[in-house]
Amino acid sequence: MTAASPRSEPDALDLGLPAPVRAPGLPEEVRIHEVGPRDGLQNEGSLVPVEVKAEFIARLAAAGLRTVEATSFVHPKWVPQLADAEELVPRLADLPARHPGLRLPVLVPNERGLDRALAHHATDIAVFASATETFARRNLNRSADEAMAMFEPVVERATAAGIRVRGYLSMCFGDPWEGPVPAAQVIGFGVRLLEMGCTELSLGDTIGVATPGQVTALLEGFAAAGVPTGQLAVHFHDTYGQALSNTLAALRCGITTVDASAGGLGGCPYAKSATGNLATEDLVWMLHGLGIRTGVNLRTLVATSGWMADRLGRPSPSRTVQALLGADRG
Repeated sequence: MTAASPRSEPDALDLGLPAPVRAPGLPEEVRIHEVGPRDGLQNEGSLVPVEVKAEFIARLAAAGLRTVEATSFVHPKWVPQLADAEELVPRLADLPARHPGLRLPVLVPNERGLDRALAHHATDIAVFASATETFARRNLNRSADEAMAMFEPVVERATAAGIRVRGYLSMCFGDPWEGPVPAAQVIGFGVRLLEMGCTELSLGDTIGVATPGQVTALLEGFAAAGVPTGQLAVHFHDTYGQALSNTLAALRCGITTVDASAGGLGGCPYAKSATGNLATEDLVWMLHGLGIRTGVNLRTLVATSGWMADRLGRPSPSRTVQALLGADRG
């Protein structure tokens, strides 16, 4: 007889970790706005096959994520990684029926992009503005004010069609060309997007330079301007390792919607100092440890990011993925 193989050690999830401990003043539930399929994959050096993208989104939905940003109807010349949007979206048509409450927003850069989204029966779209002049010109090829004017008919038409519109505002904390961004400047552009008709405003730390005090001050500024916290979301990059601490600061200010990217995928093709997004797994680990509901099955999510890392041929930067799958596969 041969000896039985020794049982592998239980991992942290097997042991009931993270141990949930509620902290006062934090929300009971957080909605994660998953951006991996769009904001994550758009920054990949190689093109990801459309069938892999569709499977990735299906797996994210199966993990319990109920907002998964699927793609962008941007011109292929600017973001070739998302040139297959028309082919991808029909492959996702059955997901909302399989996962009630699932939303699959798409990014639209202008009215032409909106026309494409409407042709594919989009129910949620997003527009992408800049809080700084330099980034607006480099990313949108127009001034910040001209970009706002471009978005007005997009938001108006989408709202008239019953489509929910999210407004992204980039460079809310620092700009690689202009340095620190005044809070009043960010609030001014943010309020304009909301007054335009956006139902939600995501505040982006595009190059990952924010710190918790800066996050708190900006959110307090929006509150003083009369913007309800429920209309705001935060979008942190982890360039300097501050994404989770910044998220915790935002939660303490009443934020209940947080953007994250499965496996920590992403960056920004127009700001080379921007590294990956906050990893969804790392966010979920922290939230579950704080006793905050997310509806996400962490083990299923980690397996999904490991699966995608295999297809990309490189490790996931997520610390939670590395810890639970092993650094060689994470």
